[in-house]
Amino acid sequence: MNKSSSMIETAHDGACCPSSSCCPSPDHGSAFAAQAERRALINRAFRLEYATIAWMVVEAVVAFSSGVRANSVSLMAFGIDSLIEIVSALVLIWRLTVELRRGRHFAEEAERKASKLAGALLFALAIYVVIMAGWKFASHTGEAFSWPGLVVTVLAMPVMYVLASHKIAVAEALGSHAMRADAMESVTCGYLSLVVVVGLAVEALTGAWWVDAVTSLGVVWFLVKEGREAWSGECCC
Repeated sequence: MNKSSSMIETAHDGACCPSSSCCPSPDHGSAFAAQAERRALINRAFRLEYATIAWMVVEAVVAFSSGVRANSVSLMAFGIDSLIEIVSALVLIWRLTVELRRGRHFAEEAERKASKLAGALLFALAIYVVIMAGWKFASHTGEAFSWPGLVVTVLAMPVMYVLASHKIAVAEALGSHAMRADAMESVTCGYLSLVVVVGLAVEALTGAWWVDAVTSLGVVWFLVKEGREAWSGECCC
């Protein structure tokens, strides 16, 4: 190859990209694609948390109001736990927003502080349930059967299963401990609803006064487990 041909080929090779400013390097392009993919996952996480809040508002209103009318500690605890789930979802939305604006380090630090607060609230709720269950045992006070309470707790099981499944998938893709912990709270809510449903069904069939007190103590196990994980920052699957 002569010198003139070499110069022509060199000029041709550099013509499409005379400077690095117009044609980013492969590494830069990969980083940009990864950033765009993470942003899309965060937006998906936002949608899941908004859906969680929408359902939890319905769940909390129906469960708590039904619990008050039926004098059911387990239903009232279920409703209060739903309110705590709303707080958890709001915290995660805040955390994801902070990540978009300031980076993951700031978001994770904020989430750790908020998790301890959520854990303390769950422990307080567990203590309340134990006290109320003890009072029911001492006074031989039962509950009235609640159809609205039964309906909302039955519906909570499939709703929580779907939400938790999607949250776990997004958490794994993001590598987010906070998102996975929030998914585990949804799983716990599903198990909690099962406990309440069993209690309502047994109460309807037997009419035994002590069913609600026993069921509410079953709820305590889930509250303590969830509170411990939130306080310590663990994520037990």
